[in-house]
Amino acid sequence: MKPVRASLLAVLLFTLVLPSFAAWDDYPGMERRVLKLMGSRFEIIAVSDDPALSVAAVDTAIAEIQRIERLISSWDESSQTSRINRNAGVQPVVVDEELFRLIERAQRVSKLTGGAFDISFASLDRVWTFDGSMTEVPSDEAIANSVRHIGYQKIQLNEDSLSVFLPEAGMRIGFGAIGKGYAANRARRRMKELGIANGVVNASGDLTAWGVQPDGLPWGVSIADPEDPQHEIATLRTQDGAIVTSGDYEKYAMIEGVRYAHIIDPRTGWPASGLKSVTILCPDAELADALATSVFVLGEEDGIALIDRLKNIECLLVTEGNRLVQSAHVDLDYETDGNSSR
Repeated sequence: MKPVRASLLAVLLFTLVLPSFAAWDDYPGMERRVLKLMGSRFEIIAVSDDPALSVAAVDTAIAEIQRIERLISSWDESSQTSRINRNAGVQPVVVDEELFRLIERAQRVSKLTGGAFDISFASLDRVWTFDGSMTEVPSDEAIANSVRHIGYQKIQLNEDSLSVFLPEAGMRIGFGAIGKGYAANRARRRMKELGIANGVVNASGDLTAWGVQPDGLPWGVSIADPEDPQHEIATLRTQDGAIVTSGDYEKYAMIEGVRYAHIIDPRTGWPASGLKSVTILCPDAELADALATSVFVLGEEDGIALIDRLKNIECLLVTEGNRLVQSAHVDLDYETDGNSSR
């Protein structure tokens, strides 16, 4: 763990706030669309010398994200994910290899983070609410019971049949902490296959960008002040990578003067504490998505220790005491369908 390096601190705290992506809407050859996908706000941008290609690329990205939503949504009763959940405690479900590999990678992240990330978190009994109605902390018994079906180790994957089995009735899986990052990866891949050398997919804060803005600068990404989300405290630039932020400044509960974050530790059922926001800088949006939640759950010391073991991944934390802390990085062997040769 270390303070932010001086060079990065200068970028974060002293650069001018960059224009929003909307500022480029009149640029010839740029297609930008904002719409609701996967229940979230998506912003998709393609820049090329051929305006028709930019339009086609954004259309293709949208279609890909919609396809992924049909595959992984636990709200869509016809999705393969819903079939897995309906058959919990009953029988294995054969799935597409794409979904099988996503679950497989999610389990790898669970092992890497000691269970701070866990797609079986969808089994959680919602004893916490963050709509302002909660006036007292749930009982220890209620909290303990809320996580009784959670456990990534329980998920059974059969490589030969490409089947997934949740052995306990009441178990569920969900991709809320990795799905948007995966969709952003896939949309980016499809756009690049069409020849788009400059673009952005922003999945409600899970952002991946490549190439440059129309003015030739790397894409600029602003980070909200946890104390005032309308105010930007940091501007990062990326030319080929992902930036994902997870924070508690939009949803939390105040009970007897104590702030409880909406991000729950799946291992304990208690809200994570100690941090206000986590920003992950990573070559891969899927992994960045999963790590942002994981580090928030792990907290400053363990979260930084995790990121310090990983190659080409940076982590920027804002603590409850408003300190700004950054990680170092080393090795990681991790591939996803977004950036691998598979």
